[in-house]
Amino acid sequence: MTAGAVLGVLGTSPGVAGAAPGPAAHGGAVPLRVASYNIHAGAGTDNVFDLDRTAGELRALHADVIGLEEVDVHWDARSQWRDLAAELGRATRMHVYFAPIYDEDPATEGAPRRQYGVAVLSRFAFRSAENHDITRLSTQDPDPVPAPAPGFPEVVVKVRGVPVHVYVTHLDYRADPAVRRAQVADTRRIMAEDCGPTGHCPRQILVGDFNATPDAPELAPLWQDLLDAGPDASAGAAGYTYPALNPEKRIDFVTGSREAMSVRAVTVPDTLASDHRPVVADVTLRRG
Repeated sequence: MTAGAVLGVLGTSPGVAGAAPGPAAHGGAVPLRVASYNIHAGAGTDNVFDLDRTAGELRALHADVIGLEEVDVHWDARSQWRDLAAELGRATRMHVYFAPIYDEDPATEGAPRRQYGVAVLSRFAFRSAENHDITRLSTQDPDPVPAPAPGFPEVVVKVRGVPVHVYVTHLDYRADPAVRRAQVADTRRIMAEDCGPTGHCPRQILVGDFNATPDAPELAPLWQDLLDAGPDASAGAAGYTYPALNPEKRIDFVTGSREAMSVRAVTVPDTLASDHRPVVADVTLRRG
């Protein structure tokens, strides 16, 4: 983790429940609704910035934990220089942790720093939060080279007494898969560091915009450890998430520990509040 990781803001909103709504656990299993949504900095397919619309779609997911990608915090005029992470936390009455990928000097003296990254919304309080480095090819450098950079958050929440490690990622968008391949290797290494010396790993959930389809070779190592939550018959159109208007591929994911998670249902809501559609998974975590 680099020094930039300490710039992540851990905040809470008033009135957040200590436990998530949902069906009662059966046989020691713990139900959880998890979502991932690339919010396109608050702009819909109409390219109109409307954070109230974004917040409304997030509330409609009724999720316990949501990973957000393309989150601006005082970034630029496209999002009216607003702190989208904090505002969406308040609007959804959820805890929020923002993990900047980029942290730039303000546009004017005395203004807040310009930040862009990913975030976690949670109905559960964070027991810990960390912004990890993974390999990135910067879009802010005119002559970038792959290098470690922040923007891979890990939060720990306790769900009905069960600790759960949640990660959110936004993998490289370029056609060349080389950077994504490195990012997948970094992801697996970081997640493995949570495992004990005997190889016992905590319950882990990884969500995000992977910028690749499930059969992409660079994603194959993930499926050794993680269960891909989707698609199923309830998701429709093979669970496609992008582009939002007429989805043609599935690049947004909810995944989790293969040995500790099972999937009950997956949905992809039909919304144009972003250029992506969200993916929502009802999963069950094993207590044992």
